[in-house]
Amino acid sequence: MSSKSIPRDVALLDPAKLPQHVAMIMDGNGRWAKKRLLNRIQGHEKGADTVRAVVEACREIGIPYLTLFAFSTENWQRPQREVDALMTLLKKFLEDEREELQKNGIRLTVIGETTRLPQNVRQSIDEVVAATAVNDKLRLILALSYGGRAEIVRMARELATAVADGQLRPDQIDHDRVARSLYTPDIPDPDILVRTSGEMRISNFLLWQIAYAELYFTPTLWPDFGKEEFCQILHDYQQRDRRYGKVDPV
Repeated sequence: MSSKSIPRDVALLDPAKLPQHVAMIMDGNGRWAKKRLLNRIQGHEKGADTVRAVVEACREIGIPYLTLFAFSTENWQRPQREVDALMTLLKKFLEDEREELQKNGIRLTVIGETTRLPQNVRQSIDEVVAATAVNDKLRLILALSYGGRAEIVRMARELATAVADGQLRPDQIDHDRVARSLYTPDIPDPDILVRTSGEMRISNFLLWQIAYAELYFTPTLWPDFGKEEFCQILHDYQQRDRRYGKVDPV
């Protein structure tokens, strides 16, 4: 994952105030391609370059968790040709980046309804996840075939089954128990959610986990997003006052 060096904007960042977890909705590949009279697949291919740049930026800046919304449950409704191309691109990305992930100490985790993914893609995921399992420089979480509501339904069914089987009492279900039944039991909640392309919605992404996340929407299309803007967003984040419903002491 080699690309341009971190821009000088990183010097403006306070290491003590960096977010532990950044979540990103990577939006705008199709519009980027359309503006250039290219097909949507070429937009997704260009977007993969941005993924590499952002992953490298997080590792070099020192952000330990990065979650990327790569493919939603709703994305299965796209034209089959585009879905097939995205699966092929995903498999190629995993295979191409495996060595770089290892070299840079990056651990891959995948969340979502992965059983819906093609077998060859699942095999590539399993191989990279296993190969990077002990890496500790950065946890890269890819949300694939992921939907926030589906995740919550899955959690509710798991807890309901445990209650029905006598393994859990209803009064034992609290915030912590719910969180441990989601896809992210060992991952801290995102501190900031960034969405590119100018759209201002959450799109069914990490609905439970982003309860107190700072939100940042940028008009930049994902393929045009880069390290410099990423650093600027982190600087903006560091100026915000996160009170979690409380008030500042007088």
